[in-house]
Amino acid sequence: MDKAFEEEALNYIQKDIRPASTIGINVMIYNIFNTKNGRYKTSGIKPLGTPPPILDSALVEISRDQIELFLKSKGYFKAKVKSSITVKNQKAKVRFTADQGPSFKVNKIAYKIEDPATKDVYLQNKALFTHFREGMRYDDDSLSYERDQIYQVMKENGYFDFSRPYVKFELDTNLNSSKVNVSLLVDNPKDKDHHVKYSVGEANMVIAPNADGFPIGDTVVVDSKVFRGLRYTDFSGKFRRGPIARYNFLRDSAVYDIRNESLTYNRLYELNVFKNVKINYTKAKDSSNKVLPVIELIPQKIMSNRIEGEVPFNGGTVGFTLSNTYSNNNLFRGAERFEFQVKGGLQSRIGNGSKFLSDIYQRDFSMSANLTVPRLLLPFISARPGRRGGMPHTILSSSYAYALQTGFFQRHVLLNSVTYEFVESKSKYHSITPLNFEYRYGNLSSELADSIIQNNQYYVRLLSRKDITLGIKYSYSLNAEKLLTHSDFIYFRGNIDLAGNILQLASKILGNSHSPQVNDFATIFGLPFNQYVRPEIDFRWYRGLGGERQLVSRINAGVGFAYGNSVTMPFEKLFFAGGSSGIRAWQARTLGPGSYNRGESIPDSATRRSLFGIDQLGDMHIEANLEYRFLLLNRFFGAKLKGAVFADGGNVWNISKFNSDPESKFDFSRLGKQIALGTGIGFRYDVQYFVFRFDVGLKLKDPQFDGSEQWVISKFLGGDKDFKRVYNAANAPFQYRFIQYNFGIGMPF
Repeated sequence: MDKAFEEEALNYIQKDIRPASTIGINVMIYNIFNTKNGRYKTSGIKPLGTPPPILDSALVEISRDQIELFLKSKGYFKAKVKSSITVKNQKAKVRFTADQGPSFKVNKIAYKIEDPATKDVYLQNKALFTHFREGMRYDDDSLSYERDQIYQVMKENGYFDFSRPYVKFELDTNLNSSKVNVSLLVDNPKDKDHHVKYSVGEANMVIAPNADGFPIGDTVVVDSKVFRGLRYTDFSGKFRRGPIARYNFLRDSAVYDIRNESLTYNRLYELNVFKNVKINYTKAKDSSNKVLPVIELIPQKIMSNRIEGEVPFNGGTVGFTLSNTYSNNNLFRGAERFEFQVKGGLQSRIGNGSKFLSDIYQRDFSMSANLTVPRLLLPFISARPGRRGGMPHTILSSSYAYALQTGFFQRHVLLNSVTYEFVESKSKYHSITPLNFEYRYGNLSSELADSIIQNNQYYVRLLSRKDITLGIKYSYSLNAEKLLTHSDFIYFRGNIDLAGNILQLASKILGNSHSPQVNDFATIFGLPFNQYVRPEIDFRWYRGLGGERQLVSRINAGVGFAYGNSVTMPFEKLFFAGGSSGIRAWQARTLGPGSYNRGESIPDSATRRSLFGIDQLGDMHIEANLEYRFLLLNRFFGAKLKGAVFADGGNVWNISKFNSDPESKFDFSRLGKQIALGTGIGFRYDVQYFVFRFDVGLKLKDPQFDGSEQWVISKFLGGDKDFKRVYNAANAPFQYRFIQYNFGIGMPF
């Protein structure tokens, strides 16, 4: 058989006789739980795994016939397929042998379309879509595609009643020359000599009283006023006409076009306030050839309140976070979504005999409010709803965050922004934040030792600085809608954060002279402003390997560069490595920067404790991941259990000349020595709406050590207790862990 068809032909083999190797570990698990004394159980069968395929000669014959029909559909009209079965050691081997014969070419195409107007519409648009040409190898799929496209183009040009069965094909095969003549027929409607072309008449848009839908016989109200060809009736009384009616694209007097119907469906669903959208049509009773749309909308629940909590824990720490989110999907009766969230949490050290939550070192609290409007709110511009892509949004955001690290600092951050989101196409998403204002201020703890302040001026300056940021942001993503599929695609997300240029320009225009290098910063309202650029990219390649097997490779990199009125990046803009979605063999914020070694750089345990999670940040990060995903159990307590094997690598670095630690600086000549490597396995419990994830990461190469000592995997495999003893003594109260456990919700990437 032609190699091009082999893989597709396998799909026509009945699933119940496919070899066990394609089902893999599922059969092994089924055998473990459902066999006894070398035989399969007939009762008490456990619903784990997949039973092995049993030979059935009838299914073999059906498969043979289906493969033969498949080859004929591809233009091999003389194809013959034979099957053979050999049995050895209670295992059957089934072999299908195909004699394709010659491929038939399309010799001539004749068009038998009785309605001249219909024929003109088809021929005028044919070049835009056809896969059906003279000289090509005959293929049923090309004919089916042609039928679908004819149906689509007719529905786009006013032919409301047109259906696929009107399109037929007649074949005339010449078996001697291996050619086939094809006639394309488009029939007229019964008892008519042409297809009727329709325009759109008066539309009715009706909103049900509540989420229960319409009372029987109460869909349309005829006494409401008609404005611009639309009669709008809101039984619920919760929606203003303008924000909803603007997304009706079935406009009065326009030629009927199925694309406008689809667009109306999509936009009304994207408003996220209707759980059901239904469009029916009635025909005008006069002879005007008009269809009258009836758009029925059933609202969903407007307000909701969600309480969420989690218990994040890693080696040596445990804590919890609790949040309450109030949502209103129709705040101003125009499908505006409002969210208000309050969130708090804490983290505590464990071990060394301490009780649960007895050593709390970190507390966090935040409040945020977001208002999302389903259109672009632009000053002096009336932005009409887009026909391409998806629903545009304007997001007004405000938030306050508070962080306390016991014995070290308090940190307050106020954020305000205006963001425009729009979808260029199904795969291309843009987000522009033309106004991003941030105000930060911090205080050092009165308990902080003077020695820590003197010896860690870089971090002290970052955490105690009071400043503002005024900038813009831009983000672009490609193929985000495919992330939960098993197809082949490339995902890309890039964003850039640019701040301070406008304020710097204003400062220069006003003639202010400053020297940031000696802590003489330009100010606004008495506060220095940040100036930096921070680009970041996330590039991934997803490769489907059949079924639910998938290979994912990823590169994630970013850099923050302070300039002009700044000499360092704001603390919250620094990068970290490790964690459940990064280099999983390390706890978050415990890797790097560069070859940084805490035990050597920080001599006393009190300082190490105070700086935990702070000293291992960087201006730059590079990370690469490779992950193989597969299905372990198709049925596991009502859901799917999936597995993963992964390898991660990367680090963070400093590039600011004001950070004096040479081991943390990025140096291309030392890049190989400063890269951390980890590997591991993972389990994903997929309950359709959520994926609960558990990953176990193992350190392979740790850049904080020198030479061959970096390959800590040899210490782990060799059980080198002296290695951990020496490290733990130098890094007390923190201990070295070869293995890191990570829990999460959703896929890591």
